[in-house]
Amino acid sequence: MKFLSRFYIDGFILSIIVVAVLGSLFPVSGSGQTVLDWATKIAIGFLFLLYGARLSPAEALQGLKHWRLHSVVFAATFVLFPLIGLALRILVPTVITDEMYTGILYLCLVPSTVQSSIAFTSIARGNVAGAIVSASFSNLVGVFVTPLLVILLMNTTGEATVDFTSVIDIVLQLLLPFMVGQLIRPLVIDWLQKYAEPTKLVDRGSILLVVFSAFSESMNEHIWSTVTVLEVAAVVAVCCLILAVVLGVTAFAGRKLGFSLPDRIVIVFCGSKKSLATGLPMASVLFAGQPVGLIVLPLMIFHQIQLIVCAALAQRYAKRTDPEPVTS
Repeated sequence: MKFLSRFYIDGFILSIIVVAVLGSLFPVSGSGQTVLDWATKIAIGFLFLLYGARLSPAEALQGLKHWRLHSVVFAATFVLFPLIGLALRILVPTVITDEMYTGILYLCLVPSTVQSSIAFTSIARGNVAGAIVSASFSNLVGVFVTPLLVILLMNTTGEATVDFTSVIDIVLQLLLPFMVGQLIRPLVIDWLQKYAEPTKLVDRGSILLVVFSAFSESMNEHIWSTVTVLEVAAVVAVCCLILAVVLGVTAFAGRKLGFSLPDRIVIVFCGSKKSLATGLPMASVLFAGQPVGLIVLPLMIFHQIQLIVCAALAQRYAKRTDPEPVTS
């Protein structure tokens, strides 16, 4: 039994795998895709409304003031990742092709995720207020920083421009619901504390929707039919390597810089993520006229790997016996 227990798969991780398979086998298209997109947006918006309602204004203000934490996350996203991407050039063409390397370098330049970073921080009982600020700041700044890094580090054709609707989407889908949650906090906080466990389903449910939508979209775009199995395997291995290095560096940096455990959780989860939701539309603008599907393929693979690995890490953090951070 002890031997078999080593192969136990957490229910949340198993759910992610099952949803990914379902998205691949039964991709949604047409009006169904529209409904799925809106369902995902609504779930994420409701998630951030709950975060706003759960956090006291004092916690939110403290999160804004924690500049050291946000600086480390920013450095991991826009300094550490690009340096790793540049170093991986040595793998071309023996391990990965030039086309795949373009995609791998691009994934190293996109901003951090917002929704999943915060959700995993919440599950792991980390500093959710700090995660909200760090992840949102990374995503907002990334709208400007990522195109600049692409121009500086990659050979792109055409003029790279920034779609400012991304900023509007972040404000409307993430920040506005959070502020609404702050406003209604006095009315709902007692109910949320009474039914804390059911509301945690929103965290996991929103992640599952993102996974299903991503795999469904990849099947609709026929991305998997344009590459060989060996090429995909090589990209998977490189993505695992990137994530392992970043997780190791962020965990080490958090300890060496003297951060508390809740803050170290923020650094690990916000500093190791790459946003598929931001990276896909940005790639369509930055690489207009080029094989965007192949360029974003490594990002899609990395996105799924980071969800599975970070889900396991979040569950491990959540099972620790030390008391959770005191909230006001």
